Amino acid sequence: MAPCHTLLSFILTVTVTLAAASPEKKSTFIVQVHHEAKPSIFPTHKYWYESSLASIINHATAAETTTTDASAAVLHTYDTVFHGFSAKLSPLEAQKLESLSHVVAVIPEQVRQLHTTRSPQFLGLKTADRAGLLKETDFGSDLVIGVIDTGICPDRESFNDRDLGPVPPNWKGSCVAGRDFPATLCNRKIIGARYFSAGYEATNGKMNDTLEYRSPRDSDGHGTHTASIAAGRYVFPASTLGYAKGMAAGMAPKARLAVYKVCWSGGCFDSDILAAFDAAVADGVHVVSLSVGGVVVPYYLDVIAIGAFGASEAGVFVSASAGNSGPGSLTVTNVAPWMTTVGAGTIDRDFPANVRLGNGKIIRGVSVYGGPGLTPGRLYPLMYAGGEAGGDGYASSLCMDGSLDPKMVRGKIVVCERGINSRAAKGEVVKKAGGIAMILANGVFDGEGLVADCHVLPAISVGARGGDDIRKYISAASQSRSPPTGTIEFEGTRLGVRPAPVVASFSARGPNPESAEILKPDVIAPGLNILAAWPDNVSPSGVASDERRTEFNILSGTSMACPHVSGLAALLKAAHPDWSPAAIRSALMTTAYTVDNTGSAMLDESTGNASSVFDFGAGHVHPEKAMNPGLVYDISAYDYVDFLCNSNYTAKNIRTVTRKGADCSGAKIAGHAGNLNYPSLSAVFQQHGKTQMSTHFIRSVTNVGDPTSVYKVSIAPPEGITVTVEPETLSFRRLGQKLNFLVRVEAQAVKLSPGSTSVKSGSLVWSDGKHTVTSPLVVTMQQPL
Repeated sequence: MAPCHTLLSFILTVTVTLAAASPEKKSTFIVQVHHEAKPSIFPTHKYWYESSLASIINHATAAETTTTDASAAVLHTYDTVFHGFSAKLSPLEAQKLESLSHVVAVIPEQVRQLHTTRSPQFLGLKTADRAGLLKETDFGSDLVIGVIDTGICPDRESFNDRDLGPVPPNWKGSCVAGRDFPATLCNRKIIGARYFSAGYEATNGKMNDTLEYRSPRDSDGHGTHTASIAAGRYVFPASTLGYAKGMAAGMAPKARLAVYKVCWSGGCFDSDILAAFDAAVADGVHVVSLSVGGVVVPYYLDVIAIGAFGASEAGVFVSASAGNSGPGSLTVTNVAPWMTTVGAGTIDRDFPANVRLGNGKIIRGVSVYGGPGLTPGRLYPLMYAGGEAGGDGYASSLCMDGSLDPKMVRGKIVVCERGINSRAAKGEVVKKAGGIAMILANGVFDGEGLVADCHVLPAISVGARGGDDIRKYISAASQSRSPPTGTIEFEGTRLGVRPAPVVASFSARGPNPESAEILKPDVIAPGLNILAAWPDNVSPSGVASDERRTEFNILSGTSMACPHVSGLAALLKAAHPDWSPAAIRSALMTTAYTVDNTGSAMLDESTGNASSVFDFGAGHVHPEKAMNPGLVYDISAYDYVDFLCNSNYTAKNIRTVTRKGADCSGAKIAGHAGNLNYPSLSAVFQQHGKTQMSTHFIRSVTNVGDPTSVYKVSIAPPEGITVTVEPETLSFRRLGQKLNFLVRVEAQAVKLSPGSTSVKSGSLVWSDGKHTVTSPLVVTMQQPL
C-alpha cells in the first residue's frame, strides 16, 4: 500500500466551454496520477483509475455506478510521458475529483488546429556530395521520426521502403489496422501507425465513417505532406499541376516514420494528442514532429508542453510549429523551452503570375493554377466583389458562400479579399457564381506576403498594395465611359529567386507570451510554397467539388517548416547519438544565419523591411554547419525544473509539468528564469522610474568540436546597451568538457510612454577560428502603465 501522504496527481482536461456548461453536461478531463501511489490491491493502474473514477461518479451523482460505467468513461490511459488517464465527466464530478487531497491539477482541454521539392537543395543537402550531413548519417537510416498529425497515405512513392534495412531492433511500436488501412501497409519505411479519436468523439459524437477514416489513413492531406517533408524518399519526376518540376525528397530520406493520427475534421483534441505523445515515446521514436497548436497558456495548463516535457526527458527531440498568426507580435505558440519552435521562411523558388489591367498597369502576384488559362491577349470584364456583386457588401467582399450575385459576376474576373473562409473556397464561390477568374487580394494585416494555391479556376494572389491599386482602378474606370478590364498571366516556376530566405508574412512572431526570458521562435526553416506528397483521395485545392488528383501538392505554413527541422534533428541525432534534444537545438540555433542570398539582412515579407529576432529567433537553419557547431548549450530536466521555479511556478504547478516534486529554494538563490542554459539571451527591464538597470546571465558550453581548442568572445551589443563577458576566453582540453561564463547587461532608461516598449538586439559570438557559435541577445525595455 502506498503511503497516504504520497500525491496521486490527476491532470484533468476539459473543453474550453466548461465554464459555460451546465452541471449536467459532461466534458473531457485528463487525469495525471502519481505512479507509485497505486494501492497494491489493484493489479494494474487501469483498474485503479477505473475504481477511483467509479467512486467519484457515484459520490457526485448519488447513484449506483459500476466499474463498467467508469471503464466506459475512460478515454485514454497514459503510462510514459506522464501517468494517468482521460475521462468524460460533468463539472460537478470534476469538482469532486479536484477536491481530493491527491489531485494535483484540473486543466481545461484545448482543441488545437493544424498550422497549415526544392527545399533540401536550398538548405545545402545535396545527394551528390561525397561527404556531408546526408552521407555521414546514411540519410538518417534507423532514426525514427514520430509525426503527430492527420495520418498518412502510405501508398505514395515517397514512402516506399526499397533498399532500406530491417526495422530497427529496438522499435516497440505497431501498425494498428483500420478502415482502408490493413496492417500490411506498414513497411520498412512506415514502421508504425496508430490513431487516437476517443477525445474527438467524446466531444463531437461518433465520427462520420463515410467522410473520415477510423484508421491511420489520411483524409486531409496535412499529415502526408508533413511526413514526406521530414523523411520522404527521393521521387523523380515530381510536380504539382506542372509546377515545381524536379526531384522531391525529405530532409532525412532513409529515416523511418511512425504516424500518430490525432487530428480530425473537428480539430485536434488534447487528450488524443497526449495519448500520441505517450505512445510515441513508449514506441521508441527519436524525434516528434508536431505541426499543431493552440492558444498560449501556462505550461501546467498546456498538454502539449506537458507531453513534450516527458518526451524531452526521455531523450526525444520535439519540433513544433510556431503558428500562422503572423505578422503580429506575441503570436508565437508552442513556446515551452524544452520544445524547438519553428517559424517559416521562403526558399529561392516561386510561382510568379501577373494581373494586367486595362490601363496597362501590371500587378505582380503568385499562383499555381494548373488548368485551362485565360485567352492570351484578351482583356476580360473586371469587378470588385465588395461592390455590386452581392447584397451584403462585407460577405461578398470576402467571396463567402452564397454571397455573390451570378447576374453580376458571370463572365468576369472577380476581386476577392482574404479572410474568414479558405482561399481555395473563395475561388469555388466565384466559379459557382459564373466568374471566369479570381484575384485574391491581401488585407492590410496580411501585408505583402503571398501564398500560392491550387485554385479551381484561374486565380492569382496579390499583396495589399496591389489589391489597393486594382480596386482604385476599378473604381476610377467604373466612373468613366471605359468599364474596368484585365487578365491574369501565369509564368510557371521561377528558380534562383533573390532575396531568399525571407521571413514569411504568416509566420508567428515573438516575443514569447509566456516566458519573455526565452526567445521564441527558436529558428525558421522553409515553409512557403513547399512541394511534398499528397493523398490520392484529396484534391490539391482541398475543395470537395475539385476532382483533380495529384501525387504532390504545394502548401505553406509553419506546419511545413516544422518537419524540415524534425528531419534535420534526425540527421543530427544519427551523426551524434549521444546528443540530447537541447544539444541538437543548440547546434541548429548557434549555426543559424540571418542574411539572405544577396548578403543583406533577412527581410520581412509582410513589410519588405528588415526582419528582427522576434521574427526569426536565432535565424534560418544551416544543416551542414549544425553538424559541427563546436560548442553546445546543454540543458537537463533538472535545469528545466529550476527554470519553472524561477518563473514563480508553485510546487503543484511544477509537479503537473514534470511529475516531480520541486524544492525551489536553491534555484531562486542561484538566479532567475533567464539563467536557463538557453542558446539565446533575452533581458527584460521594467523601468519603474529607474535610470539604470542591470542583469546577468550564467551560461555553460560543452565542447563538441576539437579536443584542444580556445574560443574567444566577440560582442555586438544592442544599441545603447553595455554588455560584458567574463571570462573572454574559454580554453578546452578535451571533448565533452564544460566551461561556464557570465554575461552582464547594463541599460540606461529610455524615454517611453506608459505601456510602451523598446526592443534592441545584438549578438554574442564564441569562435576558435574554425567554429562560430552565435547567440542572439535581445534587450526589452518596458514602461509600465
